[in-house]
Amino acid sequence: MKLHKYIIAAALGTAALTATTSCSDFLKESPESNIGPEQVGDSKESVDLWVTGVYSNWLYDMFCWNNFPIVLELDNDYISGPDWLFGSLGAGNFNGDSNIEKLWTGPYNLINDANIAIRYIKKMDNVDEDYKNNAVGELLFQKAFCYYLMVRAFGPIPYYETDVMDGAAFYKPRESVETIYGHITEMLEESASLMYSRDDVNYQTGHVSAGSAAGLLAKVYATMASASMPMGTKMTIRTGEPYETATNLEGDEIKICKVPTAQVFEKDSVAGYMNMDSKACYEKAAYWAKKVIDGDYGIYELSNYANLWSKDNRDASEFMWAIRSANGEEKYCTGVHTYFSGYTETAASEYIVSGGWIGNTNNWYQLFDEDDYRIQQGVRHTWRYYYQESYNGCFFYPQSWKEKVTGYDLYGNYTGNQEEQYAKTGYSYHYNTSYECLAFSTKYDDVENKATQYADSNYPFLRYADVLLIYAEAENELGKQDEAMRYLNLVRERSNAKLMTSVTSQESLRSSIFEERAKEFACEGDRRWDLIRWGVYLQAMNAIGGRDDSDIYKERTKRNLLYPIPTSEINANPYITTNNFGW
Repeated sequence: MKLHKYIIAAALGTAALTATTSCSDFLKESPESNIGPEQVGDSKESVDLWVTGVYSNWLYDMFCWNNFPIVLELDNDYISGPDWLFGSLGAGNFNGDSNIEKLWTGPYNLINDANIAIRYIKKMDNVDEDYKNNAVGELLFQKAFCYYLMVRAFGPIPYYETDVMDGAAFYKPRESVETIYGHITEMLEESASLMYSRDDVNYQTGHVSAGSAAGLLAKVYATMASASMPMGTKMTIRTGEPYETATNLEGDEIKICKVPTAQVFEKDSVAGYMNMDSKACYEKAAYWAKKVIDGDYGIYELSNYANLWSKDNRDASEFMWAIRSANGEEKYCTGVHTYFSGYTETAASEYIVSGGWIGNTNNWYQLFDEDDYRIQQGVRHTWRYYYQESYNGCFFYPQSWKEKVTGYDLYGNYTGNQEEQYAKTGYSYHYNTSYECLAFSTKYDDVENKATQYADSNYPFLRYADVLLIYAEAENELGKQDEAMRYLNLVRERSNAKLMTSVTSQESLRSSIFEERAKEFACEGDRRWDLIRWGVYLQAMNAIGGRDDSDIYKERTKRNLLYPIPTSEINANPYITTNNFGW
């Protein structure tokens, strides 16, 4: 979504809801509102204002305080960063975490706003029916996406069909995972039928479209399908402890990054999904994905990798649903650029003043072919922090590049094999085994002004590459390995990765597609949820051996499979008297 299209008057009553403690708090209208719902009007502009009010929740209510996207990202096996940032969430102690509370209150704020907006838009008489329908479709999509985020995180949750001003109760009991997914798919199917396609003359760039709904439906059904696969289904993941110890030339003990090993994990049962029909869900995932692929909702295509993460490419069809902010906007902003890339003192400076904290681990980096653009261009290989200016220092990544960057091997022996491009800089190159040296993604580097904490950014929730890999996953599980391989290779080809030429088994292809998702969607908030839906989260997290590359605690137990419901909600809602297991 484009911020410059969606900044709204905060005084709009139904869009200025409080986001504090329990359901009742964020279902109440703000008493400070200057504009009431009846004053919004009955026109296209009024429809836009209602839709804008709902979209704005993502920025001012969820992203601007940096609760998002880290609530989706920090708890997985391939991500790391500083202990002070990862905190209790990154260490698996979820109870009382403010980011997790926002994953509860933020979506419910948006859902209530959407329910009110839908009610008022439907009553309008002076707006073209197609325009109204499209708006309702966008709002249904937003509701469905919110419920999808929450049901994956919390399991059973309350469901609100309408808003409290229209008679909904302030408090509701939790509905089963299966029931919530029924609501989600119903809303998405309706929104796909109501919204404009991308190629419709009335479609507004930056909005979700009918294809977005169909693509999300494919992902939702794939989540249900994989989670309901039989226990014992096998998945191979390359993982392991991050380091081994060795002795350098001076006799000091040093850490050497280990090469991850392929480990076969057997699927655990995923609570709430047991009664779903995995095959039927995969058939629906394939159906909806193929409708997108076939152009039923407009033309979607993969962007050229060289341009994929360019700021000029944000309106490309690959980005089917994304959150966007504008340069210098301090209220409707995100922390995406700061957290993943970091910002400099001036636009001309190369020194990172702050940020650039969250990165991928060596286990992740080692998944790639050496010619894959996703590590050639998609990972920062040299960078400089402000404190390195005094000694002309520069960090490098990965550790295995030490010889070609410095001329010394891992053990301190001088080899003279420093490459010219590094020798001529005159920098003093460094690598260490801390959060300062990770596989930092370049996905969010290209912004209008890299010297501001509030840089513009484009954070994707759904890309066309995801639809292709979901289709490959579904076709593989339905026994169509050749078709699955074909669509897996489309994503690989875009990134100059080695193409798969033959399939040895359904299990091996399943693992390859799963690994491709880890490579393709790193730092996009997907990895934890892929591990969870496939029932291998505990095995993958504990295979690290306790602590990751930056010494973040990664041991997990059964209680980590679901986030805890906020204590404030349990205290206020008489229908919720117990929390999720272990909390």
